Amino acid sequence: MKFCSLYSGSSGNSIFIASDNAKVLIDAGLPGKKIDEALNSIGEDPSKIDGIFVTHEHSDHIKGIGVLSRKYDIPIFTNANTWSAMESSIGKIKEHNIKIMDRRSTVSIKDLDIISFNIPHDAVAPVGYTIHSNGKKASVTTDFGIYTEEIRDNIKDSEVILLESNHDVNMLKFGPYPYTLKRRILSEVGHLSNDDCGKAIVDLIRYKQNKKIILGHLSGTNNHPDLALETVLGVLRENNIQQNVDIDLTMANRHSPSEVIVL
Repeated sequence: MKFCSLYSGSSGNSIFIASDNAKVLIDAGLPGKKIDEALNSIGEDPSKIDGIFVTHEHSDHIKGIGVLSRKYDIPIFTNANTWSAMESSIGKIKEHNIKIMDRRSTVSIKDLDIISFNIPHDAVAPVGYTIHSNGKKASVTTDFGIYTEEIRDNIKDSEVILLESNHDVNMLKFGPYPYTLKRRILSEVGHLSNDDCGKAIVDLIRYKQNKKIILGHLSGTNNHPDLALETVLGVLRENNIQQNVDIDLTMANRHSPSEVIVL
């Protein structure tokens, strides 16, 4: 299995995952041209994408979906409530490319199995995804305000996890956002802080060591890559978890593809 975060951050998100025979995107939250450029830069042909799976309807996750579906005849997979919320934002989609799935369900595309599960976020029916192929497992879990049992149970045995480390609490509290937006981000249906991301990783390590965790979906206003990484590493050190021994912790890039991970 191949796993690559094409873009990750408050300005747009898209993840590429491939098996021997199938290729999918999780979200396409930048213009279609940017997704094309990112795929080409890692040696992948956008026209070979077998499906786009949607986490939720916010614009930084769906902006390029309509363009890509129309240009390359790509199916869009999402639950009914999310489809209703996003349909008016992405333009006309061919009927055969609208694939409605349950919020908790499994979709098989060739030798990839894609499983969705609930996450707590202020969207109509947000989900995370785990992707399975040939005994390997990867997970995409961003845009959630609190680390839940359902999230843990779905991602704990993954070899690679893209996990939200959205904001530094002090930067958010004393930053430029209006009070109502700060409250939303800090709520249980908002976004996960750097500290809470670290605590989630401490819990996940109990189930499977030596996993690769990629910190993603950083705020452009209330976080910084170096700060997020050092905060999470600090939480891990407090719990006697060693970078490059117990865990491989990296950072997803905001504006360009990150490392292509081969499982």
